[in-house]
Amino acid sequence: MFDLDLWREIFQSINMNRTRSLLSGFTVAFAILLFTILFGIANGLQNTFKEAFVDDASNSIVVNSGRTTKANKGLQAGRKIQFKNEDFNYIKEEFKDKVEFITARVFKNVKASYKGEQNNYDLRAVHPDHQFLEKTKVYEGRYINQNDLNNRTKVIVIGKLIEEDLFLKTNALGKYINLNGIQYKVVGIFTDDGGDYEERQIYMPITTAQHLYGNNDYIDQVRLTYNPEMNYDQALSFSTLLTKKMKDRFDVARSDQRAIRVRNMAGDSKKINQMTFGLSVIILVIGFGTLIAGIVGVSNIMIFIVKERTKEIGIRKALGASPRSIVSIILIESILITAIAGYVGLLLGMGVLELVGPSLKTYFIKDPGVSNSLVIGATVTLITAGAIAGYLPAKKASRIKPIVALRND
Repeated sequence: MFDLDLWREIFQSINMNRTRSLLSGFTVAFAILLFTILFGIANGLQNTFKEAFVDDASNSIVVNSGRTTKANKGLQAGRKIQFKNEDFNYIKEEFKDKVEFITARVFKNVKASYKGEQNNYDLRAVHPDHQFLEKTKVYEGRYINQNDLNNRTKVIVIGKLIEEDLFLKTNALGKYINLNGIQYKVVGIFTDDGGDYEERQIYMPITTAQHLYGNNDYIDQVRLTYNPEMNYDQALSFSTLLTKKMKDRFDVARSDQRAIRVRNMAGDSKKINQMTFGLSVIILVIGFGTLIAGIVGVSNIMIFIVKERTKEIGIRKALGASPRSIVSIILIESILITAIAGYVGLLLGMGVLELVGPSLKTYFIKDPGVSNSLVIGATVTLITAGAIAGYLPAKKASRIKPIVALRND
């Protein structure tokens, strides 16, 4: 049941000790302010990392070829390593238990035109699995399929910005685009979270590109995703084995770092996770350290308040007030000061993040902010902190003997 007199007494007590209440509240507010800003910055850094890999599978591995830098097995340095379809098939079969999706890629730059509109775009010739590696979202039509590969069909899938560039207000699906003098049918239109660059890409069956642009079976790159059930260490071991096998296949020296380059996103993800975990621990230590200082400050203030109100507490006990009612008054006052000050600090912190957020992009901090879970956690923490700060003084006050309190000067 709501006790109006109890709350009136609490607010009167806070009003009579305004300076001390403000000082203790300021300590808590500053602690929560700092805590919120630090967590917001940490979230901003995590958002930056997520954005960097938003359009690629997090468990992807990229295999690139280059030129040898060291002689090996009688072969001179400077030899160009050229991947072919047979190398793609070798990886696919050799590591089939470890591979989730796999595609080869051939890169071209083409001049695209439709009626009076034309522009230059990057073209990627790929296998059907590429859609899952690049997280391509086809919203009209379809993606490249196995029949396209088998029949070398002249079909393409274009980004939505290409549709806007060449077709203006006309729908591109089913239309034909001229690429370097050859007509291709648009069978799909896609979006990509990677932004404008990714949405100005053209995808084509790799067999079609190999036949029409060079009449060979060359490929420029192999991309794959490892089995998602692997942990980081297993994924890194897999990429190390893949590198070794490919170097042996092309007679490349083990110490040659440029002839065959295998990049495993697991390594990047592990480093990022370690860094963000370390940052989170530092923030927690600083934030909770500051919060503890605030709790100690509130507790000290409540001790002084109890001392000043010793006579009043003695009179209450002499008139029959129970120890529980004495504890309630002190404890609720402490929780109230802590909660109000904490929410002021939380709101100020969120306001600071909102105000300076756009300028922090220069420092690779994107959309700094706090989550709903943090707000809920802060609420629980504040109530707990207020209770802890007020409990000892409240307990001490409840044990004061009326005769001792009344003699106190």
